[in-house]
Amino acid sequence: MAHHPLEPLSADEFRQTAAVLRRDQGVGESWRFASIELVEPAKAALREWKDGDPIARRSLSVLWNREDNETYEAVVDLVADSVESWMHVPGVTPNFTVDEFYDVDKAMKSHPDVIAALAERGITNLDLLLVDVWTYGKGVMPEQWRDRRLGWCDLWLRESEHGNPYAHPISGLKLIVDMNSLELLEIERREDRGFADVDGEYLPGLRPQMKQRDDIQDLQIIQPDGDSFTLEGTELKWQKWSMRLGFNYREGPVIYQLKYDDNGTVRDVAHRMSFAEMVVPYRDGSFDHYRRTAYDIGEWGLGFMTTSLELGCDCLGEITYVDATLHDSKGEPYTITNAICLHEEDNAVLWKHVDPHAGSEVRRMRRMVVSTHATVANYEYIVYWRFYQDGNIECEVRATGIMVTTAFDPEKGTPTTGTVVDHNTYAPFHQHFLVARLDLDVDGEENEVYEVDSEAAPVSPENPYGLDLRTVATRIDSEASAARDFDWQRQRSWKVVNPNKKNKVGGAPGYKIVPTGAFPAMMDENSVQYLRAPVIGHTLWVTKQHEDERWPAGMYPTQSETDDGMTRWISDDESLVNTDVVLWYVFGIHHITRMEEWPIMSADVTSFWIKPTGFFDQNPAIDVPPNKKGHCAT
Repeated sequence: MAHHPLEPLSADEFRQTAAVLRRDQGVGESWRFASIELVEPAKAALREWKDGDPIARRSLSVLWNREDNETYEAVVDLVADSVESWMHVPGVTPNFTVDEFYDVDKAMKSHPDVIAALAERGITNLDLLLVDVWTYGKGVMPEQWRDRRLGWCDLWLRESEHGNPYAHPISGLKLIVDMNSLELLEIERREDRGFADVDGEYLPGLRPQMKQRDDIQDLQIIQPDGDSFTLEGTELKWQKWSMRLGFNYREGPVIYQLKYDDNGTVRDVAHRMSFAEMVVPYRDGSFDHYRRTAYDIGEWGLGFMTTSLELGCDCLGEITYVDATLHDSKGEPYTITNAICLHEEDNAVLWKHVDPHAGSEVRRMRRMVVSTHATVANYEYIVYWRFYQDGNIECEVRATGIMVTTAFDPEKGTPTTGTVVDHNTYAPFHQHFLVARLDLDVDGEENEVYEVDSEAAPVSPENPYGLDLRTVATRIDSEASAARDFDWQRQRSWKVVNPNKKNKVGGAPGYKIVPTGAFPAMMDENSVQYLRAPVIGHTLWVTKQHEDERWPAGMYPTQSETDDGMTRWISDDESLVNTDVVLWYVFGIHHITRMEEWPIMSADVTSFWIKPTGFFDQNPAIDVPPNKKGHCAT
């Protein structure tokens, strides 16, 4: 039984949702659940709710019928145990499911045409075969099958049972599959470039020539008196921060109702923060890669891809783990143990000053970390939300795993769209565009957004040395003008302020987005991939808050052709003046591949900051005490 309206759905609620739809809507064996998630209460309802009040519980399901490939949305009232709404959604394809990934792998390995095609290349041990299914954008799908739930498959071959599955691509051989019937529609054949002689293993046992380092001593992080945070249900409290933790199939972790206790006054910072989309286009138009664009959130789901964490490996120190409950394509629940890691970290110096009279005064910095890991085929994504004692917020994503590689014929020249990483093998260039959805509520919901540029003042009688540096703040008044780009030359940032409140010097309290990891799309705006997600074309978007505007590339990006998200939302050009706003920050990794990332990548790190600006009347971390124990204890 839920104790708060924002608690994720429980296993019983997943079961109940599926049971009600089978009972009342005839959902049978041919049907599959693409997703089931909590229908979150509106912000107005959450403001009014208090402990002890009744809790409305509703679920939203997206289903499709494999027999006719039609999609439906259903809302179930879990308190009334009834269907609240049932709606047919024509012309869309729901996200792929984990079940389908394994179903395709099994079906294709036993298909006689696949067996024969591989045998022609001398491949007979299919236990070493990996069938890696990808989704399609409609613009690159074969026209005759665009009305089907369609997947295309890469084929890879391990050298041994535990060998790297992505070390040896089977070049020039792709499978096109009807995902509903598991019918093999076509085997696409191009040049067979064989298997390059690569050093592609990363497990120590498969690298007998490698001597592991033996000069690393054990590193332990201990807190003899325990940690400094509490977790009651989904409510996390750490020092002056409080928040609620959520989790769903698509976004993975969600940060709700983020607040800061400012000397006894609990102040709103954000209502909801999460990742709303991840677009990964491979920038190589060859046969092997032209259709390789992944929507890891919209097509697969960051929550569905979340993996269990291990103490001492993924998380180090005094750890509290949070499990997550999701469901399979039949609506049956399952648990991801240790899905979220909670811990606090030392982070060097918070503040310090050495005074010749007063001596040295120094404080160590701590931060509260909320982290998850997701495995999306060959890539691993590690997400960190970090909260600091001085009111700062950092969002960091680390990408690791194994690069996609392709054999090439050196006699035809070296590919220009990737980096040669091993013998006759290159890793194509690609990009990871992450879209963070930031529903900031700075001291309340009535906010405004300003674009802030730094500029040098011209030399003048008032500025004779040309030293004056100033900032220029421009209010973003409406949605049509709210697509903005980072400007390195101006050190551009964006701040969200509450114009109805004043700090002690008369300014509006605010929080600002400090961009890092921003880069241009570098893509023709009429290209088939850009048209699906024009949100990647700008660093920041601002919209007026609406409960149903969550997915910037549309609710159904799988097999999409055009955008049904951001461009539609801003078409009415709503005012952004003194209202509830949502920021969509686009950042990520412009991945120009390197030899040093083969055969396994060290983590590539990208991040951005959300920092108070005029929110506090002075440094809120001035009250952090010195260490009680150790060398710097007073």
